[in-house]
Order: sequence, then C-alpha cells, then structure tokens
Amino acid sequence: MKNTIRTVLSFMILSFAFLQVQAQKIGYVDSQAVIADMAEVKEANSNLETYGSQLQKRAEQMYKSLETKAATLQQKRDGGELSPKQLEIEMANLQKEEQKLIDFQSSSQNDIAAKQNELLQPILDRVQVAIDEVADAEGYTYIFDSSQGVILYADDSTNITSKVKAKLSM
Repeated sequence: MKNTIRTVLSFMILSFAFLQVQAQKIGYVDSQAVIADMAEVKEANSNLETYGSQLQKRAEQMYKSLETKAATLQQKRDGGELSPKQLEIEMANLQKEEQKLIDFQSSSQNDIAAKQNELLQPILDRVQVAIDEVADAEGYTYIFDSSQGVILYADDSTNITSKVKAKLSM
C-alpha cells in the first residue's frame, strides 16, 4: 500500500513538474541587429567619433609642442647656451610635460569610454524596455539574446527581433 501511494505521489509530482516546464514560453532576440538599425546609435557614434577626434587633435598639439621644446633644448645644449644646472632644470620640465601628455592620453581613453556610456546607455535602456514590453505582451517567460552566441538552436517562430524593432518604431 505504501509503495502504491509513493508511486502515485511521485507520478503526480512529475506530472506537475512537466506541466510547469510546458507552460514556459521562451524566445530570443538579436539585440545587436536591433541596435545597429537604430538612427540614434548612428548619431551617438558620430558624436563619439567627433569627440574622439577633438581629443586626438589636442594630444597631437601637446606632442608637437613637446617635440618643439625638445628640439630647442637640444640646440641650446649643443650650442653651449645652458649650464649643466639649467640643462637639468629644462630636462626635468620636459619630462613633466611628457608625463602630462601620457596622462592626457590615458584620461582621454577613459573620457571616451564615459562619453560612449553616456550616449549609448539611454538607447540600450529603450531597447531593454521594448524587449520587456514585447515579452510581457506575448507571454514569454524567458528571452535570450542570440547576439551573445549562447543559443545553439532556436525555432524562428520564437525570434522576437522584428517585434522589438516594431515596438521601437523602426
């Protein structure tokens, strides 16, 4: 009798678990395709490129200035116009300026990354909201991102990329 009850109880638990798995609706989206087609992304990338060019020009100006000062110092040294003490001071100043250039280049990379985040985060947030809305409206339990290379196989009927683009009015 106990075995029969256990068998029936086990069968009921497995049936319930199977029904739970069956009730889940899973889909996927290619977020990179959505983002690549957005006009806002193209504008943000253009702004980012302009910002990067401005920083690059500033770095080039700093480099040219440093190069000119180094050449002038070399001429003065070769001409005997500087005492050893003056040469030492001028070399130290040149090294400080060189370090400023290195620091500027390093901070420029950080500034570009921050600017990219500033420009793209609102766009990524809009895409996420659209994905959430489509998933909620269509009754999906899970949405995977196929652009991340995690999905090994998926039925095209579970691809919500076009629905997300439609939600974003693309």
